[in-house]
Amino acid sequence: MERTAPLAAIAAALRRERERMGISLAELARRAGIVKSTLSQLESGSGNPSVETLWAIAVVLDVPFSRLVDPVESPVRVIRAGEGLALASEHSPFTGTLLAACPPGARRDLHVITAEPGAAREAHAHIPGTTEHLLVTAGRWRAGPVGGEVELGVGDYARFPGDRPHTYQAVVAGCAAVLVMEYV
Repeated sequence: MERTAPLAAIAAALRRERERMGISLAELARRAGIVKSTLSQLESGSGNPSVETLWAIAVVLDVPFSRLVDPVESPVRVIRAGEGLALASEHSPFTGTLLAACPPGARRDLHVITAEPGAAREAHAHIPGTTEHLLVTAGRWRAGPVGGEVELGVGDYARFPGDRPHTYQAVVAGCAAVLVMEYV
């Protein structure tokens, strides 16, 4: 996986949030309990952040952890299996990859969906602000907003607007996925 894009996004988020607070690099490092050179590397996109380091910074900046690692992107987002920024713990054999953060005031419904090859399921637009999250657990799917569908395999994740017409279609037999409907 190409790590420069996620590291660049983290660097930009750190700079943006630090400047929003109006504090210096040295002051943020001091408050977060990390070495200034470590923070400087992170802001330049050349560091290798741990979960603990980013959590400490997020607490000082008074922002959700996800704001530092989940960059603002286009309305359709795909994370292929094995991709995404996996952050390791300094203290245990644990890694976490944030796929999507829940915005304030949102509600989510969780579904397991299955399909077989054939006609696509055409879904009408849901209430305004609806976002759909799809994580493929078996087979290959073609899904997304009409005209912007993407093909996904096992372990792939996609996020797309659910408040526009969209489709789900099994490409092979035995397709299954986890679908999260998010309503704001």
